[in-house]
Amino acid sequence: METILTINNLTKKFGYLTAVKDLSFTINKGNVYGILGPNGSGKSTTLGIVLNVVNKTSGSYSWFGGNTTTHDALKKVGAIIERPNFYPYMSAYQNLKLVCKIKGVDFSKIDEKLDLVGLLERKDSRFSAFSLGMKQRLAIASALLNDPEILILDEPTNGLDPQGIHQIRSLIKTIAANGTTILLASHLLDEVEKVCTHVVVLRKGEKLYAGRVDEIINSFGFFELKAEKKDALVQLLESDDRFGKLKQEDDLVTAFLNQPMDATAFNTYLFDNGIVLSHLVKRKESLEEQFLKLTDNQ
Repeated sequence: METILTINNLTKKFGYLTAVKDLSFTINKGNVYGILGPNGSGKSTTLGIVLNVVNKTSGSYSWFGGNTTTHDALKKVGAIIERPNFYPYMSAYQNLKLVCKIKGVDFSKIDEKLDLVGLLERKDSRFSAFSLGMKQRLAIASALLNDPEILILDEPTNGLDPQGIHQIRSLIKTIAANGTTILLASHLLDEVEKVCTHVVVLRKGEKLYAGRVDEIINSFGFFELKAEKKDALVQLLESDDRFGKLKQEDDLVTAFLNQPMDATAFNTYLFDNGIVLSHLVKRKESLEEQFLKLTDNQ
């Protein structure tokens, strides 16, 4: 598989603060990668380093297998790492013409990219008349004008309303389906789970996990339960090694599975032990639950 970006033992210090600590991961072509972590975890700093706008303290990174200089490699990269910055009284089309001149791209690309982001009908509207979501989509169109091999987005849905968030996430999926590799930074678990194939989890600049999203959430799931004999239910589950952690909130008991078990077999098992359930739901663990496990005691 073709490698787009390789990061090796990257560290960045700002005085006494270590923003990124000994970070290593690889971005391969054709996937959607999410760098996930709370604010201050080193996501934006990492993107700034590989885009050559932040100087690293130590470690290394290389683009496209190390066969090209960073300067030349960045010509094949599209990036939005700050709020969209266009001339407010110029139209969307006029703003993108300026970008084309800077990037040396033919003007014929403008309509193609505006159509992709759903703004072709608003090409002659002033940037100042755009909603925040439309401004973000125009920025994505701008970043795609040179047909980059990878698109880098820093918190792409930050500050958007629910409709704007949905539009941006749908757009990311469309761009990825067209063959562009995507790397996005986000503090939103829901965002990474919905749009990314791979995730790098950061906390305080350190990598806690790197791999496929479906593998990090590939647990056996859990049961949500209610029963009149709640104490007997909890006691039975705690004595059975097929179940792991138990959570209790009011009358709801959550039992995490250590091995596969379907709801019918589980219900029969409890009934045979004298416990009748008034509520039984089986769920799959979300990225949020796995993230909380990863960051527990860190």
